[in-house]
This record gives sequence, C-alpha cells and structure tokens, in this order.
Amino acid sequence: MQMLLIYTDGSSNKFWKINVTGKSYTVTYGKVDKVGAVKSKEFDSEEICQKEANKLIQSKLKKGYVVADSSRRVIKESDMTEALFWELLETTKKKGEDLEEQLEWLGNHLSKRPVMDIVMFDYFFNQAYYKSYISNLWAAAYIVMGGCSDDSFDYFRAWLLYLGKDSYEAILTDPEKMIPHLRELEEEGDVPEFEDLLYVASMAYEEKTGFDDEQYYNLYKKLSGDNYVQPTMEFDWDEDDEEGLREKFPLLWERYAENPLG
Repeated sequence: MQMLLIYTDGSSNKFWKINVTGKSYTVTYGKVDKVGAVKSKEFDSEEICQKEANKLIQSKLKKGYVVADSSRRVIKESDMTEALFWELLETTKKKGEDLEEQLEWLGNHLSKRPVMDIVMFDYFFNQAYYKSYISNLWAAAYIVMGGCSDDSFDYFRAWLLYLGKDSYEAILTDPEKMIPHLRELEEEGDVPEFEDLLYVASMAYEEKTGFDDEQYYNLYKKLSGDNYVQPTMEFDWDEDDEEGLREKFPLLWERYAENPLG
C-alpha cells in the first residue's frame, strides 16, 4: 500500500508519501517537485506496521494534508542520473593524491545529497558492476594477479569501474586494454583492486543518517527495486590450462604470467 499526500498554504507546498511493504514502511517527504528526505521503519509484524502507518496518515490528514491527484507530478525522484554517476567518479579522481583521499571526498559529497541520490548512485554503480561478472574478465584478472578468488574478483571489478566509463566498457570488450592502467599500478607496487568503493554509498548513508549498513541495504532494495541475484559462473577457462590462458590473452600472459601483480 502507498499513499501520497500534499499540503499547500500561503507559504508551504509540501508532500508526504508512505509506502508500506510487509513489515516495514518507507516515508518520503519534502517540498513539491524536489528530491525528498527518506525514512524507513520495520516492525515485528505486518499488522503492527499497517496500524502504525494508518496512524501516521491520519495524523497528516488532521494537519491539513490532502490526498494528491494521482495524475500530478509531485515528487522529483532523484537528481542522480547515470551520466552524473560517471561524472562523479571522474571528479573524485581529482580530489586527492591517493584512493583513500579520493574515496573520502566521494563519501562526504554523497552524504550531503538527499538519500535518494545516494541510493541511485549505488544503483548505477551496481548495474555496471553486475555486467562485469563475466568469465572472460575473471580469466584476465587471474593472469594479472597470479590467482583471483571470488572476493578478489569483486574488488577487481570495483577498480575497473573506477577507471571510468570509456575504459570500463573497452576492457569488458577486450580485457587486454587494461594494460596501460596496470602499468601505472606496477610503478606504485599496487594491485588492481578497490574494495572500499563497493561500500561508499552505505558509508555515505551512515554519515548522513547515523544508521548502519544493514538498514541502508534494506532501504536500497525498497527504493531502487534492485533484486539482482548473482548467477552461477560458467567458466570458459581452466586455471590449470596454461596454454589455454596464454592463447586467450597473449599480451597479459607475456607481461604478468611470471611477474603477477600482488
């Protein structure tokens, strides 16, 4: 169940929206045609949740809110777009001398935006991240790092996104195009992993609201509608088949088979 209410007088033009799902509800509120603030609460049962939601609705109606015309655009869902997501990653790389400083800037920046913007930043990140869960790329990471566990592949894919949209898309098509980026890591004695980027949205949410990552991920699913389930990987390579890996990525093999990063 969901209900959208508005309140208008000489100086105010506000909306209040509640969405009840199972044992929890999410409330979005703010100025009409603006990105609203978001709050979520969970209860012990669906019955209690519905009862508390009804109380809130009645309270708002008593204060002068009225049910909004369903055809009217009242809420601006988010200022975050896919293009802005990629732009933010590019801007972040200019905000510090190392990954730690850059990530700190990104987290602080996101924490100052509405919760829905944080969620949508994470949503666009995840959509790209899901696309990188492919056997071919895992084989390339395995060669580069002399081995690549499930976790390591997760962190590698986060690093890949941080390279930027053009590089990310090019490397998905041809993993050997990551070599120029790997050369930079060689000079620094580093590895192609960026684990903390996976959690920047939840950390920004915690900084903004004081609530932990568990509440954030529950809210993320409700607001984004992202119900992705990671598929079972069908590998088209074998870690014991050195000749097969060499044939698959000859340039990566020549450069990293004997001297992997990590």
